[in-house]
Amino acid sequence: MVKWPRTIGRDLGRMLQALSVIVFASLLIPIVWQEYYAIPGLLLSGLITCSVGTGLTKLCENAAEPGKLHGMMIAASGWFLVALFGALPFYFIAWTVALDPTFLNVPRMQPEGYETLAAFRQPINGIFESMSGFTGTGLTMTNREDLLPRTLQWWRSFIEWVGGVGVIVLTTAILARPGSGSLTLYESEARSEKIHPSIVSTVQTIWWIFLLFTFLSILLLWLAGMPIWGAVNHAMTGLATGGFSITDNSIGTYDSVAIDFALLPVMILGSIAFPIHYLILQGELENIYTDLQTRWVFGFFGAGTVTLTALLTFNQTYDSLFEAFRYGAFQFISAASCTGFQTAGSLGTDWSAESQLTVSLGMVVGAAAGSTVGGIKLIRLATLTKGTWYRITNVFYPSSALRPFTLDGRVLSDSETSQEFEEAAIIAFLWMVFLVVGMFVLLITLPIGGDGYSLQNVVFEVTSVQGNVGLSSGITGATMPFVLKVTFLFNMWIGRLEIIPVLVLLRSLFRGMGVYR
Repeated sequence: MVKWPRTIGRDLGRMLQALSVIVFASLLIPIVWQEYYAIPGLLLSGLITCSVGTGLTKLCENAAEPGKLHGMMIAASGWFLVALFGALPFYFIAWTVALDPTFLNVPRMQPEGYETLAAFRQPINGIFESMSGFTGTGLTMTNREDLLPRTLQWWRSFIEWVGGVGVIVLTTAILARPGSGSLTLYESEARSEKIHPSIVSTVQTIWWIFLLFTFLSILLLWLAGMPIWGAVNHAMTGLATGGFSITDNSIGTYDSVAIDFALLPVMILGSIAFPIHYLILQGELENIYTDLQTRWVFGFFGAGTVTLTALLTFNQTYDSLFEAFRYGAFQFISAASCTGFQTAGSLGTDWSAESQLTVSLGMVVGAAAGSTVGGIKLIRLATLTKGTWYRITNVFYPSSALRPFTLDGRVLSDSETSQEFEEAAIIAFLWMVFLVVGMFVLLITLPIGGDGYSLQNVVFEVTSVQGNVGLSSGITGATMPFVLKVTFLFNMWIGRLEIIPVLVLLRSLFRGMGVYR
């Protein structure tokens, strides 16, 4: 058995305590919507999570502050545990409806409503939904989101909203603990830039910015014609670039040009790093074009939109240039921002292979590091692009020439250049390795070709899973094989944490169990 250090156990307990806070806060929803039968499930979920979290914290109190290794292990195991315990509301509420106890007065539902809830009586489906939510992926085990109880619609949106900023960021904000330990955990969650010298002040500022943008997004969607319940949920999942919806056909259900274009700035806001948002709100508007990542966000989104619009027009997917632009712009920005909202019907059958692969490219790259998105991140694409060009052009200069390498306004030494380039290359390489592994599992699990799925469907689906995007070519669902659900769980997990912390955790576990020395 692995002997967990007290440091890791204490901080895992703190993360579960923070999770229990959002479970208990969600009790307001069944009270407001009079879904009283959902209260016991939420209450039990919160009590279990709080008890385990408090027990771990007490058992491991006065532990040492985490180092870099501990921080990575805490981040990886913490995200997995939060997804595991976050599945409890799905499980308990689904069984409450199935058992239909007389004293809870469970209302009658449409047959499709019982069917979509029945999926969550299988623990693996609830864990999948929870992991998809917290990692901001947005793929779902439901087949009729619109028939879910309002409590579960809210829970899906809420966990995506929290996961967009980060579970550790939430924990630090709620259970503030000054010191180097909080900084180590903050950085282990694939973040590096701070807004303030104090990490606690940084995460609190991030949450204030996120709350402000959430309110503005709700207002914008409501003014565009979306009902208020839809505006609240889609603003939360859109800004968090998560993509869960409360409708059966995502944003396509509304079939509204105004809503489509209102969501574009919401998704773009979620794609820009929080420190840049802070500087812009402070009046330093020049960061929109002086910051490397922000500049690349607009350039990448613009280039992808033009390319996809041209492909949709050339392939005559839509009747007019405006329709091609409307769906092309929305789907590329939805993909590259890793949001996963869908307006274009079945991408797996209605769009050409070229169009699907263009969207897949957006999902692989993602947007800015330090935002709510997944993918490899634009800063790494910029580092690899500029670094490769720097190495190639160095050949044409004498060895005595002094050529500084600049990145995002910083002049880097040779050692710093090598470190930046190496880090970007390692992440990109590992990302592609696990992408191929996921594709291999899917290829041997599902029927491919003929009446089955095409190769571009496979590439599209796995890229969406690991990029934490949520667009689907029709593969993901409650009926897919168990092994594929587990594989997708792993892909979502490593995609959110940028792989390294998960590999560090697994290596420590295997060594602790004596699998290898």
